[in-house]
Amino acid sequence: MRYIDIEEVYIIHERMLQIGGGREGMRDFTLLHSAVERPKATFGGNYLYGSIWTKAAALLHSLVNNHAFNDTNKRTGFFSTIRFLDLNGYQCIATNREVVVFTLTIDNEHESLEEIASWLKRHSKKIL
Repeated sequence: MRYIDIEEVYIIHERMLQIGGGREGMRDFTLLHSAVERPKATFGGNYLYGSIWTKAAALLHSLVNNHAFNDTNKRTGFFSTIRFLDLNGYQCIATNREVVVFTLTIDNEHESLEEIASWLKRHSKKIL
């Protein structure tokens, strides 16, 4: 399993600002660190998030809801999660509209990890 690191998430964040604008700056580095490390969390030697889908869901959920950046948390969260899936051999096949609705739902309605994981799995395909 390959994980995305803080530096890569920050680069994605900077790119999201360049593409779509927004208020620059980080609100809380510890919230970013927590979000990026969450998929690797263990208890008693066992991963809390056992599948790639629950790991991706944990990453996306935390990046969107922790609000580590002053702006672009949803875009950064989604594209960081797509990068994580890509690192592990999966490609997102969702439309732009589906992505927008999905990320807004995570932020506004606080989707469960199971719902997020299920959506990511349904909207991804294995890269051959």
